[in-house]
Order: sequence, then structure tokens, then C-alpha cells
Amino acid sequence: MIYIKDAKFPRCDCVNRVASPQQMEKQPLPADNDRSTEFDVDGYAGEEIQQAASEPAARAGWNSKIEYFLAQVGFSVGLGNVWRFPYLCHKNGGGAFLLLYVLLMLLVGIPLFFLELAAGQAIRQGSIGVWKYISPRLVGIGYSSCVVCFFVALYYNVILAWSLFYLGNSFQYPLPWEQCPEQGNVTVKECEKSSSTSYFWYRKALDITDSIDEMGSFNPYIVCCLLAAWTIVCLGMFKGIKTSVKVMYFSSIFPYVVLFCFLIRGLLLDGAYEGITYMFYPKLEIWGDMQVWRQAATQVFFALGLGFGSIIAYSSYNPKNNNCHRDAYTVSFINFLTSVLATLVVFAVLGFRAKEKVMECVVSNVRELSEQFHSNNVDRHLMPTFNYSDPSSVALEDYRAWFDQHGINIPGNLTDCDLEKEMQKGVEGTGLAFIAFTEAMSLLPGSPFWSALFFLMLLNLGLSTMFGNMEGILAPLTDRFKTLANNKTKFTIFSCVLGFMIGLLFTQRCGNYFVTMFDDYSATLPLIIVVAFETFSVSWLYGADRFLDDIEAMLGWRPSVLYKYLWKYICLLAMLGLLGATAIRMFMERPTYLAWNQEKASEENLEYPGWALAVLALLIIFAMIPVPLALIHSVLKDRTKRTHRNTETGRYSISSTDDKCETPMTDISVLDQRSRTCVSFS
Repeated sequence: MIYIKDAKFPRCDCVNRVASPQQMEKQPLPADNDRSTEFDVDGYAGEEIQQAASEPAARAGWNSKIEYFLAQVGFSVGLGNVWRFPYLCHKNGGGAFLLLYVLLMLLVGIPLFFLELAAGQAIRQGSIGVWKYISPRLVGIGYSSCVVCFFVALYYNVILAWSLFYLGNSFQYPLPWEQCPEQGNVTVKECEKSSSTSYFWYRKALDITDSIDEMGSFNPYIVCCLLAAWTIVCLGMFKGIKTSVKVMYFSSIFPYVVLFCFLIRGLLLDGAYEGITYMFYPKLEIWGDMQVWRQAATQVFFALGLGFGSIIAYSSYNPKNNNCHRDAYTVSFINFLTSVLATLVVFAVLGFRAKEKVMECVVSNVRELSEQFHSNNVDRHLMPTFNYSDPSSVALEDYRAWFDQHGINIPGNLTDCDLEKEMQKGVEGTGLAFIAFTEAMSLLPGSPFWSALFFLMLLNLGLSTMFGNMEGILAPLTDRFKTLANNKTKFTIFSCVLGFMIGLLFTQRCGNYFVTMFDDYSATLPLIIVVAFETFSVSWLYGADRFLDDIEAMLGWRPSVLYKYLWKYICLLAMLGLLGATAIRMFMERPTYLAWNQEKASEENLEYPGWALAVLALLIIFAMIPVPLALIHSVLKDRTKRTHRNTETGRYSISSTDDKCETPMTDISVLDQRSRTCVSFS
């Protein structure tokens, strides 16, 4: 309400009357033509006029549905689909995990994805604007999403820098990680104790220290690659979605071309069948393990990109009548099928790698067995029936059957060549991409071609996600602040420069440990809290029925009432359960990280030191602090304006009426706090 003495507005009389629940309910989401005349009944004209003025005159839009579709798919399909999902599927029961994932995606993932799509499309603002429309007290949710997006962008672009480094090293034959280097005709011990790919990753690419306590100098190669990565992102974003979507025509489609090429090539390799069979063998007993449910829910949560604000930002450029319900299902299932496709590729290629490794093991052991026999150290009755004089002709099954029966009675160092144990080595995260998969590609004919193709795919997967992360930062802030909107190109460049400067932290010799810290803790807990607040705000504060009314007005048909109960109960309880399980695990177990010991030439788990735990805690606090700060700020502002209103009301005539006093999108808490007065302007 605006307090202007000479203004002539329709009478609104409702003095000292307790509002009914119906009157306290908020009005539906505003239409486009409502926004220019919308003011809060508490009467802070200055702020609302400033907010209206801070919005761009005309919001950009997608040129076609294909552009929007590529953007959403490109953001949701990222590196996690390639190196996180296959690991979880393998670790947690194969086919049984797939069924659990689909169940949670249908009950929790898709409804929340639909919620964010609908909110962004209806209000046509970024995450900050969306939650401010629903209630000024919830605006902190949007700011928290921006902070988390920034944290993720910082370390995500470092992974792109690593991909660029490997891509540049792929254009040579033989590949530099195919063989261990020599110093004075002597193989480097660190490489000899581990493997050529592990040595290249830890010593050549990262030049890593033994722990996070040892900072080390900057790695000049990674610094240059990080600068190139941020430059690519900046060039793709400096004109907003108009430029980024042009890049996405390639970056969103190219990874699928590469995955299908790898799948066809992988299925032709020896060991591919064993790898895929091992991958999808169902272990239904895992359904009784709560940790598996937690990991499946977390993967659904991050795979769809919930809480980042990028989904809201992208959908805000859609026309009001776009079928966001269909989009939610389409993007979610494409994401899932991409994960399955990547899993097939990964385990077909890793199956080939594992088969090569175990066959080398068989040949080595059979040769030793033959030497032991010729030295009369082995009883003839213990010797196998297969042709041990030709080790390369011995089948893995024959050797393992003999070893299980007589191996323990044979002197020497014979080992069991276990395909499953070999499959378990280095199948998650950077260990998969830069060690295991890289080693497998070095065994293929034409390895430089396959290596360049793989790291170019990683680069494009990361770029599409980076564009979404940056849009989750830029769109809400430019929607909220006029100055940033008028200087969006400069703001984009500044954001990229700032990201590069802070990202130098990750280019130190210990930088990989900080990447692990940010990946494990800077986003997980804050995003779960953000999405829990989102779900509660829409389903309980704003009202699930009213939100469905808004969607019906927008789409022309009403979604199933099932969504009401999913949002209000299933999704909210799932998010609270996930939040509790994550918090309990975080506090019950001291956080650890995977370090590389140069002397032992092996990986080992180390506990974070005290100062690192403090940094970890600050990351979580910084990501979540906007939520309570915005709430406190809104409450204090309400009290100040209520005091000002009580002072001003004596200057005007007061009367009563049965009309409602709230305007569209009035905050529920404001209606509850006010003294139920409206001022007649005469």
C-alpha cells in the first residue's frame, strides 16, 4: 500500500478485523501483465518500484524448443553420469540399484524437477526472484543457490582444465602415459611400483604432494589450462543464452556420438561381455541397506541438478504455455538413459582392461609354475592338465579352477587372477577418467584417436554443465539488480575472472585435495537444505493446491492431484531423511580424503587436519548463511514498516469493508502480523 495523501484508490476498509484463513491465503502466481501494477499491502512503495525498475524491460527467450531442450539436457547430463553413476551401480548391486534409482526418480526426482520448471516458467525470474515472489522471507534460498553454483563452478572448471591437459597430450604417439619413463636407463621407481597411467596422473599432470598440509607451488601447465577453460566459458556466456546455446548445439550432442562410438568399439573387445555381466548382475539384498538408499537418492538429486537454480533460470526463458510437465519427464529419462549408456561403455572398456590384466597375471603365474616344475619343486600330481608349456594358451577359467584346488600347495608366489577384483580398481571419479579408462584406451589400436575423442567428450560434458552453473549465478543476480542487468557482459567477464583467480587454489600441487573437499562437502548438504526449503515453501506456505491452480492456468490443463501429496509428504520427507542421513554420516565419521604417497607409490586415505575441517565447515556455512540472514532481514524490515505504519495511520480516515486486503503474492507472514488495517486514500 502506498501512503500518498492525494492519491485516489478504491476504498479498502477492514480495520481491527481478524482475517480468516481464506483471507490469509496468498493469491495465485502473477501473470505477465500483473507485474507492473503489483505492490505489497504493507506499503513499501520505494522497494517495489525499485524492484520493478530493476527488472529488464524485456526478458530474453529461446529461439526454439530445441535450444531449451539442449540447454536443460546439457546441464543435467554431466561428468557424474560418466564416472559416478557406473561406480554406484557396480558397488550397490548392479541391476538392483537401477531399479531403486528409477523408483526414487519417479517418486522424488521428477516431481521436484517439475516443481522447479513450473516455478521458473510461471514467474519468469531466476532463483532469487522466484522465491522473493513467493515470500520475501524466502529470498535467501535463491542467494544460497547462487553461492553453491559458484562453489561448484570453481572446482568444476578445474576438471575441464585437466581434460584440456590430457587432450593436448593425446596428439602424440605413443601416448605419454603408455610407458614408464626412464632416468639413466633405469625405470622411475614411483612408476614401476604403481603403473604408467597412475604415475602420469599424479606426477606429471598434478605433481601432487603427499598430503593437503603440503601446499606446494603452482602447476604452470594446469594454470594455463584453467585460464583456457575459463576463457571458453566466458566466450560462451558473455551474451547470455544467445551465445551459450550455440555452443550447446555441439557440446550437448557430441558426447552422445562419442559414447555410441565407444560402445560399438567396446562391445567388440575381449572381456566386454564379462564386464557388462559383472556390472548388471543384480544383488537384491542391497535394498535392505539404508546407505544404498542414501546414495541412490543423492545421485538422483545431483543428476537432475536440483537446487542449483539453473533449472529455474533456463525455464524462466520459456513462454508461459510451454509444457513443462512433459519436459520434466523427458529430460529426466534422457538423463537416466545416458547414465545407463555411459555405464555400458565404461564396463565394456573396463572389462577389456581387466581381462588384459588378469591374462597377464595368468601368463606370469603359469611361467613361474613351469619353472618350479622343471626345478623339481612341484609334485607331478599337483600339476594342471592344461598346457602349461604354452602360458599364452591357458584360459582364465582353467587356471582359476586349478588354483582354487591346488594353488595353496605350490611353493612360490602364485596368485589368484581375479577378474572381479581387477574390475574394482579405480572405477570412480578421477580414478576412472584419468587412470583406469586412460589405461584401457592405451591398449586399443589407434590409442591417440580414442584418447582425444574421450577427453574431448569430457570437455564438452563439463562445458554444458558449466554453462548451466553460470546461468544459475548470472540470471538471478541480473534479474534482481538493475545495475548488473545493464552491464551483464561486464558482469559475466568479471565473474569468470574472479572464478579463475580463486580457482588458482586448485592448481597448486595439493589442488586435487581441495577439489575433493569442494566436491564432497561444498554442495551436498547446502543443496539438500535448499531443496527441502523449496519443497516446504511451495507445498505448505504457498499451497500445493494453489500452485497446481497456477500450473493449470499456465498449461491449460491440471496435473494430477498426486503431485500435491508427493510434494507435501513424500518429497519433503525424503529430503529431510536424506538431510538427516547425510548430516549424521558427516558428524559420525571424521571426513577423509584420498592421498597419493610418493614413497609407497600408492593411494591412502588420510583424515583432514583441523584447519581443513574449519575450511570445510566455512564452506557449508557460507552456502547456507543467506537463508537465515534473509529471514532476519525481512522480519526486521516488517517490524520497522509496521512501526512506521502505526505512526502514519493516524493521519488518514479509517473505515471497514469485507473486501480482502491482500494483493497477489502477498506474504502470508505479513498478513498474519499486520493489525488488519487498510487505509482509504481520499
